[in-house]
Amino acid sequence: MFIGRETELKKLNKLYDTDEFQCCIIYGRRRVGKTRLIQEFIKDKKAIYFASMITNSKQNLLNFKREVLGVFEDDLNREFNFEDWYDSFDYIYKKSINERLILVIDEYPYLAESETMISSLLQTKIDRYLIDSKLFLILCGSSMSFMENQVMGYKSPLYGRRTAQFKIKNLDFFDSIKFYDNFNKFDQAIIYGLTGGTPQYLNLIKNDKTIRENIIDCFLDKTSFLYEEPLNLIKQELNDPHIYNSIIAAIANGASKLNEISTKVDIEIKRCSNYIASLISIGLVKREMPVNENDNKKTIYVLNDNLFKFWYRFIPDNISSIESGFSESVYNKSIEPHLSDYMGDVFEEICIDYMIRKNGSAELPFMFGQIGRWWGNNKIKKRQEEIDILAMDADKAIFGECKWRNESISIDIIKGLIDKGDMFPQFKQKYYFFFSKSGFDKKAMNIEKENSFIKLIDFQDMNM
Repeated sequence: MFIGRETELKKLNKLYDTDEFQCCIIYGRRRVGKTRLIQEFIKDKKAIYFASMITNSKQNLLNFKREVLGVFEDDLNREFNFEDWYDSFDYIYKKSINERLILVIDEYPYLAESETMISSLLQTKIDRYLIDSKLFLILCGSSMSFMENQVMGYKSPLYGRRTAQFKIKNLDFFDSIKFYDNFNKFDQAIIYGLTGGTPQYLNLIKNDKTIRENIIDCFLDKTSFLYEEPLNLIKQELNDPHIYNSIIAAIANGASKLNEISTKVDIEIKRCSNYIASLISIGLVKREMPVNENDNKKTIYVLNDNLFKFWYRFIPDNISSIESGFSESVYNKSIEPHLSDYMGDVFEEICIDYMIRKNGSAELPFMFGQIGRWWGNNKIKKRQEEIDILAMDADKAIFGECKWRNESISIDIIKGLIDKGDMFPQFKQKYYFFFSKSGFDKKAMNIEKENSFIKLIDFQDMNM
């Protein structure tokens, strides 16, 4: 079953229909579904799919030859050199002069590591004759920094040769829930809080089990795939995994400013900053400032993946118990009592997804250009304030409050957000949106009826 990525698939097919040379770059973190998208795209087309391996250039070349001749079986018994990559691309050119042909090189960074001149070779071939062929070339990779710098970067030999690029991200909440249809809305949100919309992780959730059973089976069983997944990814992607592990753990447990993180990890600030930059480059951490501000002093760092948020929040402190087989006790004592609190930030993320989708379909009071969180000093009341959602465009703004609680939102919460809106006199039109897990009390519903600039949104009604 193919879920999500409809926009990317439509764009790829549109490029394919041009019948002209294309060089598409597809990249994104591991497990996000890049290969699945490619497979869906090429399934009814003439295509060579080659997955590079961590091996030497000769072995990759042999594997490439095998994939090529697997498509062109008539040539199996004829002499084709394939002695080097130069000859191999000559062959591809001949096959794509008059016929549309897709060539996929998956995990391109592995090939580039084994054959250091491959990008220069491709550049030469594209410039000399592939540009006039009907070849549809796809270079795909999971190393975000390599794809952005060594393939698309200004200093790359391939700079300027791509015709399109696709940065594949995790699915949002509303696409994620299509993977599982046997859960109520609240459980769907929790699953999103566990997996972060990563397709491979979503596929591990079993529809015929409860949330409790899924968490125990997927996270609290030492033989399960997700039990060691974050640590394995760190080891696979980064050097000094123990330091990165400590930094991620510090952020997951509340350290958000650079000096706080460096103090917890016990390394100097400059060195810590370099490590965080690497985590940002592979998409595990993101740098945040209050929306519509550019004050570096307010910069914070947060985890950018729900699986990592959940794992580092609940697993490291309980490893001994999990290894000893006390999974149910760990869930009962360490996870279930704190799950609602954990879901607070996840619910904010879901609400932002909702707003972005509504913005795209023009269902809001205005189309916003920026959306995010805001925090800072309330000069009127002389205290620090936080706003869950602030969406804005020119002199218009939507302020949002998100509550994942087992109690309805009261009129006091509504008045509190309106008070926070007074800190922003630059916005002439202000709207206030309230998102609630457990609905709204009567006074809150009455104030919505009396004021068109207030909107109450029950989580149960947040459908797309």
